[in-house]
Amino acid sequence: MPDAVILGIESSCDETGAAVVRSGEQILSNVVASQIATHQPYGGVVPELASREHLRAIVPVVRQALAEAGYTYQSVDAIAVTQGPGLAGALLVGISFAKALAFALEKPLIAVNHLEGHVHAVLLEQRQAGEVDLQFPVLALVVSGGHTHLYLAQADKNLWTYENIGRTRDDAAGEAFDKVSKLLGLGYPGGPIIDRLAPHGDPHAVRFQIAQIKHRDRRHSADKTMAAEDDGRPHFDFSYSGIKTAVLRYVETQNLAPSIDERRQALAKIIRAGHQPSIDDYLRLMDQQTRDLVASFQRAMITDLVGKTLGAAREYDIATLFVSGGVAANHELRTTFQREAELEGLPVFFPSRKLSTDNAAMIAAAAFPKLWRGEFVPVDFSAEAGMALG
Repeated sequence: MPDAVILGIESSCDETGAAVVRSGEQILSNVVASQIATHQPYGGVVPELASREHLRAIVPVVRQALAEAGYTYQSVDAIAVTQGPGLAGALLVGISFAKALAFALEKPLIAVNHLEGHVHAVLLEQRQAGEVDLQFPVLALVVSGGHTHLYLAQADKNLWTYENIGRTRDDAAGEAFDKVSKLLGLGYPGGPIIDRLAPHGDPHAVRFQIAQIKHRDRRHSADKTMAAEDDGRPHFDFSYSGIKTAVLRYVETQNLAPSIDERRQALAKIIRAGHQPSIDDYLRLMDQQTRDLVASFQRAMITDLVGKTLGAAREYDIATLFVSGGVAANHELRTTFQREAELEGLPVFFPSRKLSTDNAAMIAAAAFPKLWRGEFVPVDFSAEAGMALG
């Protein structure tokens, strides 16, 4: 099925996406309607508001994706939609719409795991660049606002399989970025804001310790981040609730609350006036101590993510590394991974920043192998908010 065209639909969180992709490698269109302005006043995603905005956006977004690709509802070969994980209400909007289309058009319906979509975001652009000769095993770090997972990935005749060897025990990395940004009065979404501000501070000014997961059956290893799970194989788990608490304690001991309140009010005023704060606005409202705090927080997070991922790569003798998800758009994370992976002789691949965040092109790309194998779902399938991969 070399020329199969799939309409992908993504609505797992706060972005409504639709895309048309040919054969899992050629993006014909990729449309995303962001909800940042809706959730910005609340400092994070409000599930009920997310569902409402998906209902408003999904029809025009899908129509725009088809129009940009030069296709109609009838001319696509299949419809793919995110089944999970994600917010239940948000997922159901996309799934309900995809079901209706598939039924009315008598098209195959393909359910896709959102996490696998992030892996295929990397593969999609590799195929576009003609780089399809991957070395296995692949280690994929999927790091976003809701997920921090490590997967061993193998492929056999277009069939990808996954084994989870690391997960977050509490807050995901992107969640920690958002919560710290909110705590410091910097707004939402926190990851891009902190990424832009961190170069203006001293990353060594404040020392943060990231929790190291321990287990009673822990194996002996030089890598102190490793924990052994019940299957006896080493796992590399993450925990970021502690560093969030450490930032809060620093704010309290340094009496930063008054300046945070002033900054929050000043930024809210700019937003109410219909503008997005510029980097100069943020810097004008931050003293050097706060800039150093932001830089130190980001450095601690990235050091942990890179250290544990490369520790897993060594333990499992990995040949290729993928880093995907919203946090993969972080400039310092990319730079650090590229530098440290090169020292290990390990090739590392990222999606473009546009495909790092939630989008439907990755969903359509991940659906192509399923179309090729005839893995379709009945119209009575439903959302799985806690859906696992592997």
